Amino acid sequence: MANFAKPSAPRFSVEVYQNEFLPEGGRDVHAIVTVTATGGATATRTSVGQGTAAVVIMVDCSGSMEYPPDKMRGAREATAAAIDTLRDGTSFAVVAGTHVAKEVYPGQGRLAVADPVTRAQAKEALRGLSSGGGTAIGTWLRLADGLLRGSDAAIRHGILLTDGRNEHEEPAVLRAALDACAGRFTCDARGVGTDWEVKEVTGIASALLGSADIVADPAHLAEDFTRMMENVMGKEVADVALRLWTPVGVEIQYVKQVAPTVQDLTGRRTEAGPRAGDYPTGSWGDESREYHVCVRVPSAAVGQEMLAARATLVLPGAAPGEPVTALAQGLVRAVWTNDLAASTAMNPQVAHYTGQAELAQAIQQGLEARKLGDVDGATAKLGRAVQLASASGNADTAKLLAKVVDVVDAVAGTVRLKAKVADADEMTLETRSVQTVRVKKT
Repeated sequence: MANFAKPSAPRFSVEVYQNEFLPEGGRDVHAIVTVTATGGATATRTSVGQGTAAVVIMVDCSGSMEYPPDKMRGAREATAAAIDTLRDGTSFAVVAGTHVAKEVYPGQGRLAVADPVTRAQAKEALRGLSSGGGTAIGTWLRLADGLLRGSDAAIRHGILLTDGRNEHEEPAVLRAALDACAGRFTCDARGVGTDWEVKEVTGIASALLGSADIVADPAHLAEDFTRMMENVMGKEVADVALRLWTPVGVEIQYVKQVAPTVQDLTGRRTEAGPRAGDYPTGSWGDESREYHVCVRVPSAAVGQEMLAARATLVLPGAAPGEPVTALAQGLVRAVWTNDLAASTAMNPQVAHYTGQAELAQAIQQGLEARKLGDVDGATAKLGRAVQLASASGNADTAKLLAKVVDVVDAVAGTVRLKAKVADADEMTLETRSVQTVRVKKT
């Protein structure tokens, strides 16, 4: 069992990497905004006070979880491992999900508070988990939301495990549940085995600002659940937003998280006053993330310069109507020049993460073409993915690609589709396509 201490809250910093120089008439400004939190809850491991985190574990108990039986057994063991990782004082509950959602522990619409007694009780209750019924993930999420809504914990998080497709509710029902839960809690989603739908699991994680992954072998579930819960226990600050302010005439083209994963936040904007908008980033511990901001400025003559955007990390007020707290800030600039070398130079960070975003897209498009039987399209897209992975040093993605294509020339992106590909290999590549690597240090 790992208990985490609560030292002072993390300190945030913002760094902006860009080429601020534009040619005469140039309008699009690209910047990588690096946000780093240090000195938070991951520093030490001793007991902490009550009420800092609340977690609901949602376990698929549909009929397919019994085929093979090691899936259900692995789910019980993984949930027990996650419970053992809870620090004292953490509020928690376990939900069994089928075509309905049922409370496994503690029951009666409440959360338990983690201590040696409640951990033992929860693990005993897991013995009652059995498989049977269908899959309606929206109902699981809504029950988790109801349980977490009753907690005043700063960190509210869900862990969701499924082994199949969401066949017992319409896609619109799951979408509505995700819309309702977004901003109320974050959630990590996992698919076990190979009979689930990648887009469903990754869609859940994306909507709720969590991680998604495949655990093809149920024997590895406990290790994965422990790692997930350790990450949750390391969170110290919730509901952090990236606030972008722009001058009159400047338009935001997009905002994407580009490390450690690609996540498009453009459509998540909430207005935050005149010419300002907030983009959600979720919960933070000791970690660093990077965001690609693209803004379109009015065209200007050589020699002019302007503030293109101001990026501020903010925390909401403790109560409705209270002002936000600014944690750190960075500036995005635009300077017009007739120096061709200056205006055409690509900032290394911008170039790298533009390539990483293209890599994720190429993999997804290539795999979709492969499923549709478009051999030429799949070969072209996956070849481009191999080329990008090689150029950026993304060795993990390169290894996954090599299980789907035969690489003839990585630098040139020349590949041949493999005749036979294991479902687990294809699903792993698709699920992890959004994982990126940092800029190489020189």
